[in-house]
Amino acid sequence: MRLERLNYDKIKIFLTFDDLSERGITKEEMWQDIPKVHQLFRDMMLEASDELGFEADGPIAIEVFSIPAQGMVIIVTKAQNGQEVEEEFDDGFIEMQVTLDESEEIIYEFFNIEDVISLTPRLTSFGVPSGRLLHFENKYFITFEEQDLFGIDKDAFIALLSEYGNPSTTTIYRLNEYGLKIIENNAIKKIYQTFFK
Repeated sequence: MRLERLNYDKIKIFLTFDDLSERGITKEEMWQDIPKVHQLFRDMMLEASDELGFEADGPIAIEVFSIPAQGMVIIVTKAQNGQEVEEEFDDGFIEMQVTLDESEEIIYEFFNIEDVISLTPRLTSFGVPSGRLLHFENKYFITFEEQDLFGIDKDAFIALLSEYGNPSTTTIYRLNEYGLKIIENNAIKKIYQTFFK
């Protein structure tokens, strides 16, 4: 579990699928209203309090984004006065409003462009020419859509990406809105042709 404070009343939590399986929760169960998911949210709020000083001392809104082959990004926002929160835990511990979204994007972040360049011959030999290259908050991002990976061994693909970069907890919506779009399509092919041909 990775926690990051976004601002005074908002935090981001990244849960890998390993984090979920350690708690005996499947990806499908994350979308259900069951006690072990309630307990996971309680644990996350306690950890956020300990690590970030983020106190869920009132209503909160929770957005959950599923990222293929990586995990879940959870955005927790304290509700402002006057905001309505519809859902409530049985014991009244936390009132919450939950929004769920499943991303079809695979997003990896890299701390420098050299790592992206080094990755491209490996992906090219793997049969992946696609992808988009963006820059945001001093990092480079490569995004792939589900259809880019048709017929590709997804586990091996993710393992290869993980050698050079990290799964990103930045959502595609944030990247599209605020990121600098460097190469809009076939990024791997274009980088490979520029540096290796």
